[in-house]
Amino acid sequence: MPDSLTVGRRIRQLRSDRGLTLDALGSAIGRAASQVSVVENGKRELKLGEMQRFADALNVTVEQLLSEEAPSERVALEIALTRIQQGQLYSSLGLPAVPPRKTLSDEAIKTILGLHAELERMHGERIATPEEARRANTVLRAQMRRRGNYFAELESTAKDLLAAVGHRGGPLSQRVASDLASHLGFSLHYVADLPGSTRSITDLANGRIYVPRGQNPDADPRTVLLQALSSHVLGHDTPTDYAEFLRQRVETNYLAGALLIPEHTAVEFLTAAKAQRELSVEDLRDAFGTTYETAAHRFTNLATQHLGIPVHFLKVHESGSVVKAYENDDVALPTDALGSVEGMTVCRYWSARQVFDAEDRFSPYHQYTDKPTGTYWCTSRIQSSSRGHFSISVGTAFAEARWFRGRDTTTRFTSTCPDESCCRKPPTTLSRKWQSHAWPSAKLNSSLLAALPTGSFAGVDNTEVFEFLERHAPSES
Repeated sequence: MPDSLTVGRRIRQLRSDRGLTLDALGSAIGRAASQVSVVENGKRELKLGEMQRFADALNVTVEQLLSEEAPSERVALEIALTRIQQGQLYSSLGLPAVPPRKTLSDEAIKTILGLHAELERMHGERIATPEEARRANTVLRAQMRRRGNYFAELESTAKDLLAAVGHRGGPLSQRVASDLASHLGFSLHYVADLPGSTRSITDLANGRIYVPRGQNPDADPRTVLLQALSSHVLGHDTPTDYAEFLRQRVETNYLAGALLIPEHTAVEFLTAAKAQRELSVEDLRDAFGTTYETAAHRFTNLATQHLGIPVHFLKVHESGSVVKAYENDDVALPTDALGSVEGMTVCRYWSARQVFDAEDRFSPYHQYTDKPTGTYWCTSRIQSSSRGHFSISVGTAFAEARWFRGRDTTTRFTSTCPDESCCRKPPTTLSRKWQSHAWPSAKLNSSLLAALPTGSFAGVDNTEVFEFLERHAPSES
């Protein structure tokens, strides 16, 4: 059903087309001219009987009056102008009303509507972005879970691209990555002044891809190029919302990973390792010459689909905050009220946190953890970057640990999170001593998707603060 404003403006247009005055139309339906004016301005809804009387007087059907389309482009503009002025945003600007008089040109109305739309977009972005992004990420993670984090169509695309440049399997060299760019019609340009907010820039008009000249020693120089090429191959347009932005990011990263670690040879490698009960993310990394994070991601793509092993993946900042997460093995990841994981704090007894306390950072860290949903085995490794230190963890349920190297570890912890008494609530003795005498200054959380955990000081682990104060407090003499 169209709203009263659309119906009213249609009545006004029909009355004008028939050369009727407000008085004439009012007389025809038995109403005063002022009442007809109220209807035409959309300030009163019509009952069915009244609608029929207007239809008869204007020699049209009720269905015609109820058409959702405006009677003309001009009327559509006037309706839109009236609607925005009735909204909260326009009212908050403190501007005078702009009546849609005949002297107001179409161009003027379009300009006002355009300015209002931009203001609305900016306000919506400022207000809704954090929650919208977190909701969108939660939905996307659920979709990935249903698919076992396996995208057959992207695997097929990677296979076709590699075949086109004659790659037969094994590690993807930088030369082959460059050949792939040439095959897709792009030339590479290494520059020193790439904007700090970008990883690469693609000039679609001139077939040029700009990548930074200086690479982080911990980064894979092929990844930036392959991500740029993947976005082009997948035909990504400018995202219209965060759901699309996140989907594009997942697809781009997936395709780049599938090019670096091709499905066919990777599955052969992993199947043989499983048969020997020697599955290892480190071995996958070394076999294909990638970063540990890329290998861990790729393992989650292939483990469930080809090895029948449900898994979970975590990338966690040294502060304990989750950066990325995925699971299809029913591990209870920490979530907020929206179901979002990113930005939440991982239990300090999980492998993703315990690895930071390991003295040996060269060897992989393995651990069993008894959690509310069962016992899980995890392997973790620390990866450093300019943004700090992060743990990369891949884990699976206890029953599936038999396929992995490191299953014989004796390291074991118990986690009862999200029960606060597990690790988030400081010991009573420390709380009594320091609760009223601590004033920490929290670092601002710069992650777009991150929500600040609840507590006395948002984003601060009180247990760590109190333990620090306890260690550094002057001794009592």
